[in-house]
Amino acid sequence: MGGPAEVDVTLILWGHALAALLFGTLALTEARGAGGRPPRHILVAALAVTSLWALIVAGIGAGDPIVHLLLGARNLAWLGWLIVLIRHSTTREGISRALAALCMVVALVTLLTVGLAIGQGIAAPTSVPTALAAAMEQTRLALVMMAALGSLVLVQHLAGAQGRAQGGLRLALAALGVMWGLDLLLTAVTYVEGWVPALAALRGFAMAAVAGLLAAAGSRADDAAAPALSRTAAMRSLASVAVLIYAATTALVAHLAAAIGGSHGRIYETAVVFGAAAALLALASTPWLRAWTRVKVAKHLFRHRYDYRTEWQRFTATLGDPGPGGDPLGVRIVRAVADLTDSPAGLLLAMAEDERMIPAAAWNCDPQDPDPADLAFARHLATGRIVALDVIRADAGGAEAACIPAALLADPMAWVVVPLLHGERLAGAIVLARPPVDRALDWEDLDLLRVVGRQAASYLAEDRAHAALADAARFEEFNRRFAFLLHDIKNVASQVTLVARNAERHADNAEFRADMVATLRESGARMTALLARLGQHDASRPEPLRAVDAAALVARAAAMRRAQHPVEVEILPGEPIHVMAAPGRLAQVLDHLIQNAVEASDRGVPVRLRVEVGDGAVAIEVIDRGGGMSPGFVRDQLFRPFVSTKPNGFGIGAYEARELVRAMDGRLDVSSREGEGTRFRILLAAAAMLDAAA
Repeated sequence: MGGPAEVDVTLILWGHALAALLFGTLALTEARGAGGRPPRHILVAALAVTSLWALIVAGIGAGDPIVHLLLGARNLAWLGWLIVLIRHSTTREGISRALAALCMVVALVTLLTVGLAIGQGIAAPTSVPTALAAAMEQTRLALVMMAALGSLVLVQHLAGAQGRAQGGLRLALAALGVMWGLDLLLTAVTYVEGWVPALAALRGFAMAAVAGLLAAAGSRADDAAAPALSRTAAMRSLASVAVLIYAATTALVAHLAAAIGGSHGRIYETAVVFGAAAALLALASTPWLRAWTRVKVAKHLFRHRYDYRTEWQRFTATLGDPGPGGDPLGVRIVRAVADLTDSPAGLLLAMAEDERMIPAAAWNCDPQDPDPADLAFARHLATGRIVALDVIRADAGGAEAACIPAALLADPMAWVVVPLLHGERLAGAIVLARPPVDRALDWEDLDLLRVVGRQAASYLAEDRAHAALADAARFEEFNRRFAFLLHDIKNVASQVTLVARNAERHADNAEFRADMVATLRESGARMTALLARLGQHDASRPEPLRAVDAAALVARAAAMRRAQHPVEVEILPGEPIHVMAAPGRLAQVLDHLIQNAVEASDRGVPVRLRVEVGDGAVAIEVIDRGGGMSPGFVRDQLFRPFVSTKPNGFGIGAYEARELVRAMDGRLDVSSREGEGTRFRILLAAAAMLDAAA
């Protein structure tokens, strides 16, 4: 391994050779698509001169006068391209003239540096006094610094004059800023401390990165002054440039460590390389850094925050593909909307039949229990307004804050609520979690979320329509089976009628009596089997609501079941409790719920019946300590018709019980936990106590 000087020469050679190759490739690419237009020719010339300058530095070193001459030619070429850019891209004449004047001043200073470089080249073979040569070099360095500084000011003003310029143009200006910033740094250090080969080596690799930035910017065939940029190419190119700069910096630091470390230099160099690799892996695996990079690239390089074509393709693909885990539609909707804003989690709130918002699906979060007082929240979302929760928190006393559930405002991770409107009707809403890089919503976010909210609502409406059609098909199947059962019952009735008719003539015949008994036994067994297959009672006859003693009704239902299974009754406050109900329907509901509780309970474990009064309502609870049900089953399956966990169940018992309670202007709630049991709660309006009137 050579000494530090040899290593510096090698790094200068490879860095500038790489830059020359990249700039030369860019020049050939631009020349191939030039189409005879002079502005594009200026860009090709600037790229070619830059490639030639880097090649000469790699070949003969950075201190030769010919290198200084080509450096000035390179700067003049890029200044010429900026003049064309000013003429084509600025909108106000005053700004255009000011920038053009500044550009001419910088060009004049650059010409002076070229003149001094030529003078140094002419004086080199002659015996020029050392003091004069040093003065010429110091003057040239000062002029180079002035030109580089003026070029940086020019780039900054030009970028500001462009306003919301295209991403490629901003990236190209940034590349030129890096190039002249390197010149200023290297020249300033040389002016103060003398020539530093390590910095020259770093400039070679940095110029290769500048070429990468210009390649990422690209150029349009119809507008040489406004290079275009795709987002995918931008991210990949920036990543490549960043890795290249990181690798060059690591190599430089490792070289310095080896030079300083002496006999332990190899160990220090290895430690630097290993630490840099570990740091790069840690940075690459940081979600916050990736999100921050995407935000900054979108903010500074593009006219719009989103690449709508790409985002819409990803959105529709997520909605249509359940993935390997078979995610339900609700989870896919949340994930598709959350991916647009880089939100790490989300919650889908669906509209219940009582116009309340209840959790329907969650992605990367745990759904909370519904808030019974969120009717105002649903009405507010029905207006189509996207709710930015941070804005609401900042104005806690505002009118809009009163419409938002307190649980959402108290959760710091809750960021925005997107309403899902289908036509003019609210189908639900999505609560998005705060993204890794926190930011305020702008008009582009609001427009995009409003559009995807309507698209997601259409998917939800279509899914509900399919579910309704499936339920209708199951009801049709049930009606078909019911017609078959009626036909069988008619046949049994006909047999019994025939037996009764023949009994009048053959009642004294012993053999007939034996056949009659066998027929009746068979008919009874068939009727029992048919009723068991039917599985439900006929509740079609209307029954008026009246005051019913709920305590007595519950006590009778418990007494009828005690021979089958232990049943405990708890009545508060321990006196007749009257409710407005249809006694037959209420008894039918209790029969359903008690039977389910008995079947869910282990042998000997009692079922509890509890009656209490409060707030003008009577609550009748049926409680078991069985296996319980999962929240997903309770939310999505329990009250759906023809869905049952029993092998031979029709799955309409709970559905019918809820419908019967609703027909009595009541409500049936359920709470269940797996492994702990289930509690059904019937809420009915209390009636006046009739004992005194009786």
